[in-house]
Amino acid sequence: MKQIEKELVIIGGGPAGLAAAVAAYDKGLRDILILERDVALGGILRQCIHNGFGLHRFGEELTGPEYAARYEQQVKERGIPYMTETMVTELRADRTVVARSAAMGIFEIKAGAVILAMGCRERPKGALGIAGTRPAGIYTAGTAQKFVNMKGMMPGKEVVILGSGDIGLIMARRMTLEGARVKAVCELMPYSGGLARNIEQCLNDFDIPLLLSHTVIDIHGKERLEAVTIAKVDERRRPIPGTEQTIPCDTLLLSCGLIPENELTAQAGVPMDRITNGALVDGDRQTEIPGVFACGNVLHVHDLVDYVSEEAAIAGEAAVRFLRGESKKSILVSVKTDGKVRYTVPQILTEAKDTRLYFRVSDVFRGKKIVLKAGDRVLLEKKTVKLAPGEMETVTVKAEWLSELAEGEISISLSD
Repeated sequence: MKQIEKELVIIGGGPAGLAAAVAAYDKGLRDILILERDVALGGILRQCIHNGFGLHRFGEELTGPEYAARYEQQVKERGIPYMTETMVTELRADRTVVARSAAMGIFEIKAGAVILAMGCRERPKGALGIAGTRPAGIYTAGTAQKFVNMKGMMPGKEVVILGSGDIGLIMARRMTLEGARVKAVCELMPYSGGLARNIEQCLNDFDIPLLLSHTVIDIHGKERLEAVTIAKVDERRRPIPGTEQTIPCDTLLLSCGLIPENELTAQAGVPMDRITNGALVDGDRQTEIPGVFACGNVLHVHDLVDYVSEEAAIAGEAAVRFLRGESKKSILVSVKTDGKVRYTVPQILTEAKDTRLYFRVSDVFRGKKIVLKAGDRVLLEKKTVKLAPGEMETVTVKAEWLSELAEGEISISLSD
């Protein structure tokens, strides 16, 4: 088996991996290698032809391919090496990466540092437990998006969408614009999992009904999907007898959540967060294995790619500091949540510097205050109008607060 050495290996050539590579290069590191399993750099953004990307990062509105192209151009201008059509099959705790490609066969890379940027995948039908047959016409929303936007192929003409994640909302609009009839978007929860702007622009603007607290309970058809039966659910998410209705359709799109691609992370023995399904990380996005960093949707599912790039830059710069022996771990402060705040990233703070906490809430809340505390001491109170699970929120923990703590914990919660 061929063996090579690299200072920094980045697994994943999507928006997170590209941004991390650029940040590391701009900090002076030159021995970088990006590994990407697809045929081209750019990740999922290559098929996201709608606009709305880049407002925070570039100050202008871009499509997904345009956003990805900006970072791909920066990588190429800097001469950062990358390998496409290269699958990483193993990551060891000593930062050894095993990969394979048609050009090199199976090979090992001994890395000084590794950045995990593998992204996420969609939850498939088999994970949803929907009764019925297995006819043609059932796709994840992302698969349908690739068919329409990259291959010029329509999955169907009479469509029901299960789940109101952002990809599902965007595909409701996309299918409508291509001439299909989207009969309903059904959402198991009593609130949408997508951005408010996507509900308005993708559903309301096209008079597509959003049925909250509804799910698909049966699938009809043998060779091709013929109809689905939906029903209203109670507070325990169980179908309510007597609320069933059958909707004729030839296509069912599933937008039922994203799962971080963390098989390699777990394989290396990296401790994981059971809520995010990503690694436990500190403010540098370093995992509990020294020299292994994580960023983007493999760490936690983001709503805006601008936040992915911001987080990836943090990881890229921190990886350079680690390689130079400049990492500072002066404190050990854990971040706790109250349930209403579902999770935070990072979960651990190891350096006394201004640190932005990213978090999501567990339900729709109106008129609440975000409260940051150290014991009984209130560090921050921030009034909000509305908080929703589909929208990422942030607060900044000040360096002086962390210096005073040194160790222990801070908590983030919602109050009246």
